[in-house]
Amino acid sequence: MKSLVLSDGNNLLLGNPEPLFSFVLNEHYQLSTESLRRSEDGNLTFKLDRGLHGEYRKVEFIGKGLKYILFLENIGSDTLLLENIIPFGQQYNHVFITSTGPWELARAKLFRPGYGPVRVILPDNAWEMGYGAFPVNNEVSLCAISRRTAWEGSIRRRYETLIPPGGTVEYSFYFDLFSSSWQEGLRLMFQDRWLYDLDNFDNTLYDRDDLKWIRDAKIIFLQFAWDQEFYSYEKGKYLLDQQIERGRELFGNYDVIGIWPTWPRLGVDERNQWDLYRDMPGGMTALKSLSFHAREHNTKFFIAYNPWDESTRKEDPYEALTQIIGAIEADGVVLDTRGKSSYALQEAADRARPGVIMYSEGMAIPEDMPGIVSGRVHDAIRYQPELNLNKLIKPEFGIFRVCHIRDGQLHREAAISFLNGIGTEIINFAPGRPAWMDKEFLYLGKTTMILREHSTAFLDPDWIPLVETLRDSIWVNQWRDGKKLIYTVYSLVPQGYDGPLIGVPDNLKLYTTTDSGTQPPVNYHWVSLWHHHEVQPVMVDNKQYLPVYLDAFNQSWLGTRQEGANECIALFPRLINCSRKGDSIAIHAPEGDLIKIWAGNPGYQNKSYDFPPGKHSLSIREMFGNYEDKIVVQLFSRDELLDENILLWPPGKPWLISSHIKTEKSGKTPQGMIRIPGGRLKMNIVPTDEFIPYPDYENNPEVVLETFYIDQYPVTNSQYYEFIRETGYTPGDTTNFLEHWRMGKYIAGTENHPVVYVSFEDALAYASWAGKRLPTEAEWQFAAQGMDGRKWPWGNEFRDDFCNPGDSGLMPVNSWPQAKSPFGVCDIVGNVWQLTNDMYSNGSHRFVMIRGGSYYNPTASIWYVKGGPQPLNRTQMLLLVSPGYDRCSTVGFRCVKDAYQGR
Repeated sequence: MKSLVLSDGNNLLLGNPEPLFSFVLNEHYQLSTESLRRSEDGNLTFKLDRGLHGEYRKVEFIGKGLKYILFLENIGSDTLLLENIIPFGQQYNHVFITSTGPWELARAKLFRPGYGPVRVILPDNAWEMGYGAFPVNNEVSLCAISRRTAWEGSIRRRYETLIPPGGTVEYSFYFDLFSSSWQEGLRLMFQDRWLYDLDNFDNTLYDRDDLKWIRDAKIIFLQFAWDQEFYSYEKGKYLLDQQIERGRELFGNYDVIGIWPTWPRLGVDERNQWDLYRDMPGGMTALKSLSFHAREHNTKFFIAYNPWDESTRKEDPYEALTQIIGAIEADGVVLDTRGKSSYALQEAADRARPGVIMYSEGMAIPEDMPGIVSGRVHDAIRYQPELNLNKLIKPEFGIFRVCHIRDGQLHREAAISFLNGIGTEIINFAPGRPAWMDKEFLYLGKTTMILREHSTAFLDPDWIPLVETLRDSIWVNQWRDGKKLIYTVYSLVPQGYDGPLIGVPDNLKLYTTTDSGTQPPVNYHWVSLWHHHEVQPVMVDNKQYLPVYLDAFNQSWLGTRQEGANECIALFPRLINCSRKGDSIAIHAPEGDLIKIWAGNPGYQNKSYDFPPGKHSLSIREMFGNYEDKIVVQLFSRDELLDENILLWPPGKPWLISSHIKTEKSGKTPQGMIRIPGGRLKMNIVPTDEFIPYPDYENNPEVVLETFYIDQYPVTNSQYYEFIRETGYTPGDTTNFLEHWRMGKYIAGTENHPVVYVSFEDALAYASWAGKRLPTEAEWQFAAQGMDGRKWPWGNEFRDDFCNPGDSGLMPVNSWPQAKSPFGVCDIVGNVWQLTNDMYSNGSHRFVMIRGGSYYNPTASIWYVKGGPQPLNRTQMLLLVSPGYDRCSTVGFRCVKDAYQGR
């Protein structure tokens, strides 16, 4: 081929001459240019020394594109082996499909420039099909398929044709042009032309709302009726409820549970397949009850049909099917040994009840797809190829990969099904329940959750197989659902992978490039749905790529059903606005119908807390206890994920767990208190040690404080004695309580000393009695420092005559009247540490913040808590154990009271 003549008369010149096709004859690769000659009538003739003669001619047909016939006849004396008829030949710069390698049921491969071949699944009538495509110019490409359509005197095999002397074979070639990426050539031939099996596609069954549920199903479980986990011979009872619960734990639920009471039991006596249903324990009434129970738990109930059952008791199969489906209220029928259904079978089911699915044992070929809406990738193909091109023909067709427990681990099959957006059928017919089942089922549950939560995307008619990647042996498919974009990833790189991989589509105008790098717009973001973390694109050679992390696996697993690793990347519109501050999560999600919050990664073995959309302020501690790691927030609509946010919290980072209840407000300054006007405060705090992390003062926003009152001095012994005398307060744990008092009262002469040997709870009790509360750390700081950020209450220079210098023992609170804060607050530093209301947890420890330092200052080691007076930019945690342990001689407190604002 040197040029193409278009229907409008224009001529497209090819950059380089291309062969019409290539083939392999007796294991010898040849191009058509070596054997085709133009005859006098304008057709091309085919002649080889081995006796294979024929012609290549154009034929008129009503379909789209061009059609040519290659007719071949063996006029020699030897049997010839013909295979791999590929349009345009096996060219390094072409995309083509052909079969290679050792014989197996699925040996077809897709070849792309720059990548190694990928095994593909083709329809069962097209395994010998050849496909080829190449770019004609920068705007248009040419694609074609070759189909073996006739043979006489020849032996047709799956991938080859044996042509004895006198035998013939005929191939139909279909050509057409396409634009855009190479994948669009596949879409044209598979999805738009149905591989030329059909002139048009009857969508009647696919348009039926009652049959659409199978599209969203992802797990089918089939078992014999005599399986002891379904019906216990010893107990004489059905165990379906236990199976349903097991499915819920592993997969959320089984979408379908099917029973099989026929083969290999059928034929022992004259009873037919329908009689065996009727004779199940409890009869049809019991089976109907099981079917009803399954649907109550979102699980459909299937039966089986064995069309080969013709020697047992005679009964019209269509009437019997209607009767059995109606009596059991079955939701579907497994069509044993069939790769297709029939309108008669569907009509028989429809007479019984709506919504009954015909589910074929094999995968329907394109010409049979209009008559059935679901089928399976048969387990006769032991190792499922990486790319299922049946999914390209009719994305709405419900495809399930069969996984026999007897065949070993399911990991690889689940992983590849996930790449292709299809479901899994677990078939439990063979005996044996190996120990690895639970581990494999957990992996299958992970893939199933993602498939379910994006079910609409996996029905995308415009999905793109094998998008551009920076690493071979890692395959990526692209799916869309409105504004949502999904990439499913499957890797055969045993070392794992961590780096840029997926090219962001050029037509995805969602990112801007600035001097600081590539930034997502505020309305979209990328998320790993496998690992649940945000993904930031990176630039490689002026193009955006998504970095991907893929787990490593044992290299010895290559070529086994344990090989492979998955990832899934999603582009979401930003529909959730959420943030975490300490123990609290603030969420705003006005759209959708459900918010799910997870501690750690979502999964069927994890528990979520569910809320309606809207605004929420939630406590992590109340939901998850002392949890300090990743929080995942998801937004759903009708069971599909709309957006996901991940809130990270480094392990060991403390969060505030206390809150303060406002006191009754006062309009005038209470006796013994100082009015502190409202203002703004930036907590410029330097922690004393970070072995146990302190709160993140540096990144905390500016604090806005309302007007409040604070005690001029710390609470004294005499004040606390009055509290005990009036209330009779006695703590539950009295260890060290007021240890410095004697006979229930302070020692004479210490009435104005700060009260010590009180716990946080003792201080709260006093404050409540006094109509006050403990100050927050910010309130204490503001009252002590004012608005100028000074280092000490009196200024920026330390003066040992303005406070207890740390060598004088406990002193009365009014010992330093000259050392006031800007607001007039006294005895702030050096005498006793003062409790604040701010209590924190880091998941392992609980502590409260104390301020000011104390009279005690141990100096023999650097490992002691730093004592003596402490500047206002230093803070200290008091690690809490119990009230008795926490009471000590150096910790006291003062109180605050809320005020009417502006007075």
